[in-house]
Amino acid sequence: EVVIDGGDVAEYLGPEKFSFGLAEQQDEIGVATGVAWTPTGGDILSFEVLPLRGKGELRLTGQLGDVMKESAQAAMSYARFRADELGIPQTYFDEHAIHIHVPEGAVPKDGPSAGITLTTALVSAMTGIPVRRDVAMTGEITLRGKVLPIGGLKEKTMAAHRAGIKTFILPKENVKDIVELPQKVRDELQLIPVETMDEVLKIALAKALAGEHKQPLAPKSAKSSKRATPPSA
Repeated sequence: EVVIDGGDVAEYLGPEKFSFGLAEQQDEIGVATGVAWTPTGGDILSFEVLPLRGKGELRLTGQLGDVMKESAQAAMSYARFRADELGIPQTYFDEHAIHIHVPEGAVPKDGPSAGITLTTALVSAMTGIPVRRDVAMTGEITLRGKVLPIGGLKEKTMAAHRAGIKTFILPKENVKDIVELPQKVRDELQLIPVETMDEVLKIALAKALAGEHKQPLAPKSAKSSKRATPPSA
């Protein structure tokens, strides 16, 4: 009879083949937590935004694919379109360059579902309001701030739960997929469905935006239209 305990695992199987991300240690300005499907099931990703002196340039690093680059451009357009409501001076865009980076630069990343995460990090960087460390999110964004559905919700929520995330923002059109999540994840992870970027920012930012009292411009429909679920990041 052979008995193997936890301390013997590394000896017999060698070092761990995979490592997983953990939640940030504190609320940070310009850093938002997203999630992605991976060959090992899913993981969290930190999206970093740093404003620099410049004239409106957008710099993207971290081996981002074409679709994710387009999501970053959409996030910039949304922020500019909603500048007054977000409390961002219009002159800001002519006086700053924006650098967006997703760490683990050797790993390619792509997909539209990082849209709301990119936008949250961007708005945080531009307003100086930190993003809550205990919040992760997934969702595609339109230019006017509607949140569209994603794929891989099960893997993404499990990754967030494993990382110590407490609140998870998801598209309202993905509510139907919640039944597929493990019961432990549903019990311990606060799942908040949203339809607009306004809702995302109210949840994810550590305090209210300066222009939050103004009327939101993002259209809200009585019923969400059914769409095919796009591939996830």
